[in-house]
Amino acid sequence: MEKLINYCNSIGVTLDETAINRLEKYMSLVIEWNEKINLTSITDRDDFIVKHFCDSLSLLGNVDFPQSARVIDIGTGAGFPAIPLLIARPDLRITMLDSLNKRLVFIKEQVLPAIGLDAETVHGRAEELSKTKPFRESFDLAVSRAVANLSALSEYCLPFVKVGGVFAAMKGYDCEEEIDSAENAVTTLGGEFGDAVRFKLPDNSGRCIVVIDKTEPTPAKYPRRGVKINKNPL
Repeated sequence: MEKLINYCNSIGVTLDETAINRLEKYMSLVIEWNEKINLTSITDRDDFIVKHFCDSLSLLGNVDFPQSARVIDIGTGAGFPAIPLLIARPDLRITMLDSLNKRLVFIKEQVLPAIGLDAETVHGRAEELSKTKPFRESFDLAVSRAVANLSALSEYCLPFVKVGGVFAAMKGYDCEEEIDSAENAVTTLGGEFGDAVRFKLPDNSGRCIVVIDKTEPTPAKYPRRGVKINKNPL
């Protein structure tokens, strides 16, 4: 974990002993349960620490997370970036959304009890849930490492964010073309591009966090159905 501690220190994120122990438990559970359900292709501990933990926690060093902010992780999978964020910042009110329920069951029944923290897990499709009252424009921040182009990802995620909040999309280093092609989508959905923060992880791989500020309410007709979002990006 020394590599993780050093990296976090370099971006202004402090991990105490409790947080380190919780991350260890979490990593062990993911690697153990990966033999039963498909959680991650990364099972080497060093790679896991860099590609999952350092990557997830880079959000805290580059995006402002207000105290007790309500945060939704869309397409959370095995809990990245949500669980590392929760471990580093237990004050955050985390919701983890995924369309595959068995991963959420793993998080709810195995991970959260083991680390002694609480969070909300929600099974469903983003484009359906963001139209419902408990979720529509009710989060301070939306985060996602989901593999989708930025235009489509914005339509899935921005409807969850309240005006004045932020959507932080975790992308690869060379994402300028994606940003350019998503400009119409972001504007249409009530957003405005903020920073595109590029940085290197300890293995020298490049990453970019695209920050989108929610400046206006998302029009009621968005998001569209998933098929339309993916076939005809805004």
